[in-house]
Amino acid sequence: MSPAIKYTLGRIGLFLIVFAALFPTPLNILVKAMIAFVASAAFAFFLLRNWRDQMAEHLAEAAARRSAEKARLRSALAGDDQAAEAGDRVAAADAKTQAATHDKTLAAAHDKTEGAEQAVARDAERAATGGGSAGSQVATDGKDQVVADAASAAAAGAADTGEGLKTEHKTDAGK
Repeated sequence: MSPAIKYTLGRIGLFLIVFAALFPTPLNILVKAMIAFVASAAFAFFLLRNWRDQMAEHLAEAAARRSAEKARLRSALAGDDQAAEAGDRVAAADAKTQAATHDKTLAAAHDKTEGAEQAVARDAERAATGGGSAGSQVATDGKDQVVADAASAAAAGAADTGEGLKTEHKTDAGK
């Protein structure tokens, strides 16, 4: 438990003990609360000295950490690269995230490239066997035709940019 929390709970506990001891007296409730507050402060000065010292050390350490971080940030803003790299936890986390994202992007681009290469090989095989040209036309339902030119898409680098294969829809009226 934090020393500040221990000390605070100790102070509240002392107040409640003194207030409970004063409760049977025939004084006004506000007077009882004021007497309990002053008495608990006096008791805390003597009884909670160790907890108060621990809390002061804890707060001094936190202040020292904050001032060191503030000095490092000022140095980094002034152009000191070593100071910027020494404590940049955010940049380290961002670098890990970017590396993971980059790996996923490369894997997806590799899969798309393989798919485009397979389409180009399939179209080239059809052209070689006389089954059509490199840009073959496929009838979908008799009304629309999809023209997929995989060879020109792969040559233009569409697979690398993530655009995929370029398609063009033609209707019977547009023939």
